[in-house]
Parts: sequence; C-alpha cells; structure tokens
Amino acid sequence: MNITQKTKMLVDELKTICADAGLGNDGNEYKIITEVFLYKFMNDRFFWEIRKLGSKYQAASASYLESMLAALSDDEYKKLLQQLPESVARLRREYFLSNLYNKQAGDSFKHGDKEYSDFASYFDATLKAVSIENDDIFSVTTPEGVKIQLFNGISQYIIEPSKKDGFCRAIVGRLVEFNFGEAFEEKHDFYAVIFEHLIKDYNKNGGGKYAEYYTPRAVAKIMSEILVEGEVSNALCYDPSAGTGSLLMSLAHKIGEDRCTIYSQDMSQKSSTLLRMNLILNGLAHSIPNVVQGNTITDPYHLTREKVSFDYIVSNPPFKLDFSEWRDSVDATRDSGSSVSSIHKRFFAGVPSVPNKDKDKMAIYLLFIQHAIASLSDKGKAAIVVPTGFLTEGKGKETSIAHKIRKLLVDNGWLKAVVSMPSNIFATTGTNVSVLFIDKGNTSGKAVLVDASGLGTTIKEDKSQKTVLSREEEEKIVGAVHGLVDADGFSVVKIFAQIKEDKYSFNPGGYFDVKIERVDITAEEFAGLVASSESRLKGLFGESKDLETQIIASLGRLKHE
Repeated sequence: MNITQKTKMLVDELKTICADAGLGNDGNEYKIITEVFLYKFMNDRFFWEIRKLGSKYQAASASYLESMLAALSDDEYKKLLQQLPESVARLRREYFLSNLYNKQAGDSFKHGDKEYSDFASYFDATLKAVSIENDDIFSVTTPEGVKIQLFNGISQYIIEPSKKDGFCRAIVGRLVEFNFGEAFEEKHDFYAVIFEHLIKDYNKNGGGKYAEYYTPRAVAKIMSEILVEGEVSNALCYDPSAGTGSLLMSLAHKIGEDRCTIYSQDMSQKSSTLLRMNLILNGLAHSIPNVVQGNTITDPYHLTREKVSFDYIVSNPPFKLDFSEWRDSVDATRDSGSSVSSIHKRFFAGVPSVPNKDKDKMAIYLLFIQHAIASLSDKGKAAIVVPTGFLTEGKGKETSIAHKIRKLLVDNGWLKAVVSMPSNIFATTGTNVSVLFIDKGNTSGKAVLVDASGLGTTIKEDKSQKTVLSREEEEKIVGAVHGLVDADGFSVVKIFAQIKEDKYSFNPGGYFDVKIERVDITAEEFAGLVASSESRLKGLFGESKDLETQIIASLGRLKHE
C-alpha cells in the first residue's frame, strides 16, 4: 500500500471515529478532522526536520530520538528549535503525540504546573498550547486584526461528558499508528489528491456560495500553465475569493513554492480554515499571515490596507449571490470614470442592480472581475472563471456591465485569451463556464479564443454527471494559447480591431468560419433524390395513418369491454 492509499485510509478511519461518536456529517466534523490531521502532520514534520539537523538524529529510531531530545537541557532544546525552518511548528517536548499516547491510560494529566482532571481536557490543552505558541506562523486574521488560531480543541463537540475521554483516546490511538514520513518527499499532486479526499464531504454547499466548491484540478492546472510562462521569482499571487485554495496551490506549484508568496481573502470561516490547512500541507505556511477572512468586495484588505498589487491573480468567484444588503454602500464609493487606478474607481463598469425577484441571482462575479483588474500590477496577469454567458452578455449595449468590462480589456490590449470549457466540468453546477485570461503586459495586439466545449469524457460522480479532461486535452488547450494557434473549430486568433468590430464579443464560436460543403450533382440525379424523398415521406405518412387507425380501433374495443 503506497502513502497516498495509507493517508486516505487514515482520513477515512478518523471520519469513522467521528461517526461512531454521532458526529458523522455533522457540521463540526470537519473541524475535528482538520485539527487532528494537522496536529499529526506537524508532529511528523517536526521530527523529519529534526533528523536533518545532524547524523546522530538521522540514524536514531523514533523512540531513541525522543529520548535524545528529552535529555537536552531547556537551553539546548531552544537552540535546536531555532535551527528549524520558519514554517515548522515549534513543539515543546510535552506536546509530542507520543506523550499524549503514553499518558492516555494514566490518571495524572499535567503540562508543567497545570493539571487537568481528564484526558480530553489534557488533549485539548495540548492542541491549544501548540496553536498559541505558533500563533505568529499559523494564525489567520480578519480585516479588524482579530487572529483566528489554528487549534481550538475537539472534545467540546462531544455532547456527553462520559464519552469525551474515549473519543479523544480513539483519535490518539489511530494517529500514533500512522507516519507521514514518506509523504514529505512527495510533491504537489500528492497533496492535491489527499486534500481533495479529505474535504470532499465538507465542501458541498449546493450552490457554492463564496467559492466553497472545489475547482477541478484540470481547470486549475490549465489556468496556472497558461498564466505562468518561463521561470518566475518573488511573485505575489492572490485569490480574492480563495475558497479552499485549489487555484492558488496549483499556481504556487507551477511557479515554485519557494519563489512566490500567497495572498487571499474569503468571507467563509470554513474555507479559510481549509485554505490554511492546504497551505501547510503544500509547504506554503510562510503565506498564512496573508490569509484574510472577510468580505473582499466591501473591505478589500490587501488592496486598501496593505496597498499590495499582484503579479498573478486566480479566481473562481461565486457567480450569483444576494448582496442587496450592502449593494448600495459599494455603489456609493465607486467613481463613474473608466480609470481603475484607485480603489474608488475599481468598479468602473458598475454595480449590478437588485432584481425585483430572486435576489440571490445578483451577478456578484462582475464585481470580482473588476476587483481583480484593479488589484493587478502594471504587468500583472489574471485567470478568472466566469459563466460562459459573460462572453456575449450585453453585446453592443454601452450600459451593460459585462460589455464595459470586455471593452476595457480590449481597448487597453489586456485580453490574453478566453477558454470555453466543456459542460459539467464542475460537478457542483450545471452552468457552462469559461476562463478569462487577462495580461496587462500583453503587447501582441491580439487574443486567442478557444472553444474546448467539445473535449472531455463524461463520467458519473456521486449522482451527478461530470466531464473529465485528459492530460492530452489539457495540453491541447494550453498549447493553443501559448502558440497562438488557429485550429479549425477549436481556436482562433483575433487582433483587437476585429473583436471591436464584433462589438466586443469574446465568444470563440462566433469567429469560426462557416463552411458549406458543395457536392456536384446533375439535374437528373437531383430530381431522383427529390422523388426518392417524396416516396419515403408518403410511406411514413401511410404507416402513421395505419397506426392511428389501429389505436382508434383498440380504444373502441376497450370502451365496449
């Protein structure tokens, strides 16, 4: 059994323990799973990094290594911790998982001079202590500066006091049997698979409010591979509707985790928690202080408070959302001009109105596109998932928000490409989607429009139909954009003047040449084909009449019976 299978099994067994305690699919289950999974991951990573600090540690068995650490004086131990990479949790010796395991059967539970009456409280105190002592590394902040710590303890979710100890002991007993050691040599794809498996039951929100759904890996990979060309360093990467961070992880992997810094914002507490976990798993813990939990549209933390502009932006924003409560306050701060050089002008194209019915269908994605444009650096690039309807919405209508956005991108030469994706590429939504690529440094004077709607294989996932792209199909899409490829019925390259002539339509299919196949045929052959068709039609009409007579007769017999 390989490490991927073992790790999936660990996740499933932790979920089983939760289910046995009555927490299966409970709203708090994901909090328990993520906390204990990360605690175990951080323990194993700690010892893995300690072994790299010297040959004597490298050769020691697990138990002997802990004995060696226990024998160090407090000052010696502190000096050892200072040699660890910044993103590795600093663990006191009493916070080791082995310490919890060894004490679970005892009746004395102490951390220094603090004593706890039961094992569950002792376990929770350990988690909280690890979180507090590593607060500067792993805390997520709100725009108001409130820190959201990594661990909060797990026994609080067990209602019956008599079951708390047993639950925590079962968790510890399972964690101690597993070791992440093999995983630390693995790369992004391993963690992407594991993370997707871990969150698959916690990410179903029936409409994906605020990007809580998971962006398919194929889409994320296409976006990052089109955005990033050549070697990049010191890149600032941002997602204003980050969700669980799948797009950011793919982008960071393409650039190199040590050559970029991640920034994000999302109003969902659950998404921010899972994003933080994703960053830790993918070696991006140094970016956790840049994770902000809050409303990007009303309080864009990085743009207004940190004054940061970004080299790369990726986003799969919510398409529709009821934001009627704060719609007018956003509209009141925007400037009617076309410039996007300041925060007051970031919504240059306008703010969607509140519909008379179905407020939850307000097109919030239009605000995220405008926000992304305002957040890009002078040479910045962005890839944004949009409903395919955006490509032609309000075509030729100067008052249309979508039209204004498309016009700005073309008139400034910022449009890089558009890729229309296959139907059901997202199992969670039936909306057809496309990806909009923006490049403020585009000097080619043209854009590539790709219709990939005919690609992919349909599979059944749970109760939904989902389209899956092969690696060859992914490469075909990326190659068409990078190579400025004109491929009949698939991709077309247009200069911006041509897009302007078509009233700023971004629909690839609208630019494909219509081809009519001509067949040479004599007048006699044509007359013969017409006669044959007429004869066939008469036969079909005759069969239809006979069937109608039979049905009427049958109904008559049934009536008499």
